[in-house]
Amino acid sequence: MDGDITVFAITGRLNLGNTPVSIEDSLKKLIADGTRRLVIDLTGLAGIDSSGICMLMLCGGEMRNQRGSMRIAGTHDSVKKIFEIVHLSRVIPIDPDVETSCQNLK
Repeated sequence: MDGDITVFAITGRLNLGNTPVSIEDSLKKLIADGTRRLVIDLTGLAGIDSSGICMLMLCGGEMRNQRGSMRIAGTHDSVKKIFEIVHLSRVIPIDPDVETSCQNLK
């Protein structure tokens, strides 16, 4: 989107198992391949546990190490509440939608 902004959508559930590992590998490959402005679209995410949160934090750290920026977009319901409880926005900025995230990355 918009030149060099990459949007990565995650849907379903992000919980213990192979899913966080697979997604982490995909995100780290994007970062290694040169992505420096990344939006994680969670509009379709129904649930998340600590392994999913950890994966997002690790990828956010990797992005910062590469001098890039990562934002989370579209959280709602239980996912939004969990992010508020763990104060994820202190580590990764969270926006209400993809468009806002893209504007904030410009």
